[in-house]
Amino acid sequence: MSEPQLSVRELVTQYVTDEEVVHAVNGISFDLAPGDSLGLVGETGAGKTTTAYSIMGLLPKPTGRIAGGAVLFEGRDLVRASEEEMRTIRGNQISMIFQDPMTSLNPIFSVGDQIAEVLEIHGTSGRSDALARAGDMLELVGIPRERMSEYPHQFSGGMKQRVVIAIALACSPKLLLADEPTTALDVTIQAQVLRMIKDLKARLNTSLILISHDLGVVAQVCDKVAIMYAGKIVEYGPMADVFKAPLHPYTEGLFNSIPRLDVDHDRLSPIKGLMPDPAQLAEGCVFAPRCPYARELCAARPPAITECRGRKVMCLMREGLVEDRMGVGDE
Repeated sequence: MSEPQLSVRELVTQYVTDEEVVHAVNGISFDLAPGDSLGLVGETGAGKTTTAYSIMGLLPKPTGRIAGGAVLFEGRDLVRASEEEMRTIRGNQISMIFQDPMTSLNPIFSVGDQIAEVLEIHGTSGRSDALARAGDMLELVGIPRERMSEYPHQFSGGMKQRVVIAIALACSPKLLLADEPTTALDVTIQAQVLRMIKDLKARLNTSLILISHDLGVVAQVCDKVAIMYAGKIVEYGPMADVFKAPLHPYTEGLFNSIPRLDVDHDRLSPIKGLMPDPAQLAEGCVFAPRCPYARELCAARPPAITECRGRKVMCLMREGLVEDRMGVGDE
């Protein structure tokens, strides 16, 4: 088994203001091997994007800070790297596709210039070579190189996202972070973009972290999945296993809240309640107020990470401290 390319260890990220401390990411850990893909799934406010920004060193200043843990990329701790060191890594070894292609592109520069700029910044090409490579990258994502001189407003939403992907992949990064890359696109274009990301990942042997609230999107692309809730990873394991039999009540709730062709239901079953305020997290299980299986102990005692059926789960039912009412415990 190969060594992890990326190891996130007990990462704690906070946003600190004069009024409060927002606990956005609370001690998460996961590994990513070279060429593998991981989906980070959860509701808005779960800490998915903050996790990506922590890896990239792009937390907003001065409020955002990493308060603990480590982010090891090929053995190097990015948390302790200087801003100058991170500039050489960002866009070169680690790239990110941001959520909204409309705001990711500069409206006053041609798309060809914006792709070439990445190559020039990282010293991989002179100006003429960078422009030639920019044309190659546009072709790679399905856009004719003749459109290099055009500006972002001349492209549709799906085409803009393709340009953003071309920029992210220009330097052939070892790790790609994709933050909700299909959110602003219609269903048909979503499928095209996901298929392209999957194909390019395989062709370039790039590792991938895909951030999404959509389990269906993650299932199309990823090998493993990490379910996030209130800044914690509550379930982590192989995608197929998690889909077949969720072990955490929150994961089960996510599946019950989406339509399925193989199950006849009159109505969907949404998860009751709202995500907790990250500035005022409860002492016990953060999901307990919304959990249909919660008991008195759940509100008082935080669950530990437990190995169960080849997965990691944070639930007192998996520790044997609360009756397993889901009926999918150890076999």
